[in-house]
Amino acid sequence: MNEIVSPQTETIVLDEVFPHAPHVIWKALTSGDLMGRWLMPPKGFEPVVGNHFTFQTTPSGEWDGVIRCEILEVLPDERFSYLWHGGHESNDGYGSKLETVVTFSLSKAEQGTRLRLVHSGFVLPKNDTAYRNMSEGWKKVVKSLKTVVADEASPQTLH
Repeated sequence: MNEIVSPQTETIVLDEVFPHAPHVIWKALTSGDLMGRWLMPPKGFEPVVGNHFTFQTTPSGEWDGVIRCEILEVLPDERFSYLWHGGHESNDGYGSKLETVVTFSLSKAEQGTRLRLVHSGFVLPKNDTAYRNMSEGWKKVVKSLKTVVADEASPQTLH
């Protein structure tokens, strides 16, 4: 009898507390211009369920470097989620086919607002490289997001 082995999936989870109100963080998460400062400049981005947009990163092998996204959920000041698809089936390592979901959740915290980032659906071992790279990459992205949020929240910033 053959045993069927299901692929293992991994999830990246980061929690960070921002000393700001949820609406300030929400603005940075859902504004294409601001997103370009902490993540990558999106093309065709609108925070509307069903909207398709892309990011461009470094191509590899058969992969053109385009990350194709679709907005799944928009709950203002609470949760923002989108599909994150990239890579190509013929690639190994960097640029392997990736079909994941990114979710940002905001909740009240004693010191401000807790941001919980969940990037789920990494199929191992196929997505090992993406999982390792993005585990470290999201830490840097959250630091950049903190800087953008602080800039937007500063009294000198004109809104």
